[in-house]
Amino acid sequence: MALPAWAPVALIVQKYGGTSVGSLERMRNVAERALATQRAGNEVVLVVSAMSGETNRLLALAHQITDVPDRRELDALAATGEQVSAALVSMTIQKLGGQARSFLGHQIRVHTDDAFTKARILSIEGSRLLETVKSGKIAVVAGFQGVDAGGNITTLGRGGSDTTGVAVAAAIGADVCEIYTDVDGVYTTDPNICPSATKIDRISFEEMLELASLGAKVLQIRSVEVGMKYNVPIHVRSSFNDRPGTMVAGEEEGFEAVTVAGVAYDKNEAKVQLVAVPDKPGVVAALFSSLAKDNVSVDMIIQSPSRGTDRSTDVTFTVPKTDLPRARALIETQAKGIGVERIEYDADIVKVSIVGLGMRSHAGVAAKMFSLLAAENINIQAISTSEIRISCIINSKYTELAVRALHDGFGLAKNGAEGPASIPPPVG
Repeated sequence: MALPAWAPVALIVQKYGGTSVGSLERMRNVAERALATQRAGNEVVLVVSAMSGETNRLLALAHQITDVPDRRELDALAATGEQVSAALVSMTIQKLGGQARSFLGHQIRVHTDDAFTKARILSIEGSRLLETVKSGKIAVVAGFQGVDAGGNITTLGRGGSDTTGVAVAAAIGADVCEIYTDVDGVYTTDPNICPSATKIDRISFEEMLELASLGAKVLQIRSVEVGMKYNVPIHVRSSFNDRPGTMVAGEEEGFEAVTVAGVAYDKNEAKVQLVAVPDKPGVVAALFSSLAKDNVSVDMIIQSPSRGTDRSTDVTFTVPKTDLPRARALIETQAKGIGVERIEYDADIVKVSIVGLGMRSHAGVAAKMFSLLAAENINIQAISTSEIRISCIINSKYTELAVRALHDGFGLAKNGAEGPASIPPPVG
């Protein structure tokens, strides 16, 4: 996805999410916006998601057949949602007097690896898209999908159309990738549970990368990774108004980083505790290697002495809740082989996090976070940190209370917000 020197100057990639193309009426709005952008003198590439709810409907059909569907067939099924959107949006543009052509992932050669349902983009051949826009047409790309070396259809995981949009922008040298969604930008936290949340104008790639990994769902984490790697500015905007949104870009010189920039939460976490694991070299490595081979991501990991008297430890870690059904079989097979006493599962948890570039140079942030949670009688089950992030696992019933306490406790309330922030996660 190297940036070609011959990329056009006024080249814009617009990505529209499921709610933005959720009906024929909304598709007309997308078509009108794309045509207005083109008539203003720009060359336009659209990337579209499946219609709102369509991917869930398709996956539900698969799970009616089997509890654990074959992942290759899941990808072949799920990719059809974006194919429908791309064709309908292209037809709508044509109906409104414009010229458009739709493309599927394999037609513009979105090359991916073969990790079905979670494929990663390896390269994109952008020449066909550039030829299309230079001929006066709007190119409409089906997001979320690609093709592996064996010619199999692959999908990029939840929110994968964001990654398609930013990767396409990088491949064709676009000036900006506009991500249109049902919110009007990046907020200090989820305004649905914290009324004092504030929309901000600009956030750094680094902060957004942390927030996207922590449950903030307006942007998929890999889209931010691609934007940061290829320096593609990402403009998060509402598809239902023309107001500026939030620009995700590199740090500006002279930018003074705030200590805590925003709060995120993630309910898609499940906790696994292995009790009385033999304390021998290679035991834990074998467990996590088996999970990695099956593309199960492990987040927080805590190892502590067992309550027993023998040489054993308790190992606690978290995995995505959606991966728990298939991870369970692997965990239990490994646990039996190494002699674990018992396994405890807890899906009734949430990960709450604070993020800010200024945390690099400010002491006492962790202590303040823990104190704010303790003041609300919220028990912390696990902790993980990075240079600009602190995350805690708590019981899910305290989600709203914890988010509000941290948000307002760190001075992010309206009229007091100091800068970049988090993206509202989904409610529920």
